[in-house]
Amino acid sequence: MNTGNMLMAKWKLIILALGAVTIAACGGGSSDSSTTPSEPAPIPTTPPPPPPPPPEPEPTLEEKQRDAARLLNQATFGARLTDIETVVEIGVESWISQQFALPVTSAVDTLEMIDETKDDEELYRHHRVNAWWQSAVYAQDQLRQRVAFALSQIMVVSDRSSFGNDHYGMVTYYDVLVSGAFGNFRDLLEDVTLSPAMGMYLSMLGNEKPDTERNIRPDENYARELMQLFSIGLVELNQDGTIKRGIDNAPIPTYDQSTIEHYAHVFTGWHFAPTTEETWYRWWLNYDTESPMTPVEAYHDKAEKTLLSDVIVPANQTAQDDLAMALDSLFLHPNIGPFIGKQLIQKLVTSNPSAGYIARVAAAFDDNGLGVRGDMKAVITAILLDEEARSLDTPDESFGKLREPLIKIAHMMRALDATQEDGQIDLGYPDYFVNQAPQSAPSVFNFFSPSYSTPGELSDNNLVAPELQIMTETYVVRATNYFAYTALWSHSVEDPEPDQLVIDYTEEIAMLDSPQTLLDHLALLFLNGDMSAGMQEALLDVLAETETWKPEDRVANLVFLVLASPQYAVQK
Repeated sequence: MNTGNMLMAKWKLIILALGAVTIAACGGGSSDSSTTPSEPAPIPTTPPPPPPPPPEPEPTLEEKQRDAARLLNQATFGARLTDIETVVEIGVESWISQQFALPVTSAVDTLEMIDETKDDEELYRHHRVNAWWQSAVYAQDQLRQRVAFALSQIMVVSDRSSFGNDHYGMVTYYDVLVSGAFGNFRDLLEDVTLSPAMGMYLSMLGNEKPDTERNIRPDENYARELMQLFSIGLVELNQDGTIKRGIDNAPIPTYDQSTIEHYAHVFTGWHFAPTTEETWYRWWLNYDTESPMTPVEAYHDKAEKTLLSDVIVPANQTAQDDLAMALDSLFLHPNIGPFIGKQLIQKLVTSNPSAGYIARVAAAFDDNGLGVRGDMKAVITAILLDEEARSLDTPDESFGKLREPLIKIAHMMRALDATQEDGQIDLGYPDYFVNQAPQSAPSVFNFFSPSYSTPGELSDNNLVAPELQIMTETYVVRATNYFAYTALWSHSVEDPEPDQLVIDYTEEIAMLDSPQTLLDHLALLFLNGDMSAGMQEALLDVLAETETWKPEDRVANLVFLVLASPQYAVQK
């Protein structure tokens, strides 16, 4: 056998030997029943998902009541026990939907009702203000009325003007806001723009095209305030309301003087509805503050105009077409969602909303979920259902807002079922007591600025408290006196006049045998059910010290102390 054959024979023996070892190791050929053939290696699989988290525990009745009271103090002119029970029964979202569906309470209709029943021959300012109280306290469409009041402090028209005695003109403008509260913001912009009350207040009414020979230039007042206050603000904003800054870290302006001038030229040619070219200057023949303004083309500037976002208004368009393009350019501006959304949050929920809160509300403004921009119902829903608005555990100590004086008074009337024999509310000059009255701001900048802050701890922490701007020492005392006059003493009037506001404490008197029940009741009505331990202890001491008083006086004293307390001053 040659060498090659010998090597082949050796390799065959080696291979056979290895095969035998492998078979033996696998149990092949063995009669041992304890060994089994090996299983193929399992194929790796994705681990099963973790079990879902346990469901959130069902809120307790107390938690539901607290949330309901909180919602109502954000979305109405003050929580009432019956409304709290309704929200607990049907839920927050259903309550909001119900409010959207309610018929509109018209300011004009309410003033007409008062006008028909008054004894005076003339209509005075206090009649108009009393009509506002009627809606604020008794109207069923509370959410609409509360939002309209907020809008009235953004798109301001004030009776501190030359037409302040035109009371139907004033309430006609207010109805624009009442109607627009649940509509589309683009429509609201146009309705506000064409309101004759706004036209007179910010001098768009009678605004003429340029005439160099007569030294006439278009009035810039409305164009400036429309941009600065009613739509986009002074500086560019991110979606979350933070300020956009340029290379030098300075805020980026939204517009300049040239922009104002071009918008001012757009807003020319509008006057009272009956006006013609021949009667343009004889305004007393055309005076009509209950119909939208109409254009007189002869007085409209038909030159080309350049607006924001490089929108070019072509020459020779009608006044209506120019107006539509101008309002569209503002409505489509990215600032409008965060600018208006933040102010509505401040008016309803909290003065210092987080950037995330503003961004979520701005997103609802941009798209209601169906591709519609500017849907006010979507914006309001986003504000009220946001996690920060609904969380019973407030995010931080800065959350919340000072209660506006008018809302504090309305809340007291609603919560305590205050009534007058004549069925109305006679408080025509609340500004004497609280430095605030409906549609009576000192200027187009409202009673207070949304960015107002006091020197010291607030400003040092970049926080604002807008309502503090009108709460001077004088008005703190006067407001306290008003609550003493109503909550503390009104119940004791034996033979009230028809226009005397009277509070009935029958329900609260029945709780005197259980002081803690009474405190819980008042806490729910006025403090969202969250009265501090220290306040409870102080009020229980007061009840103990007044045991010899008449029951109604004990309750009235307790209610007054709650309304005058620092804790009630802040809406949490």
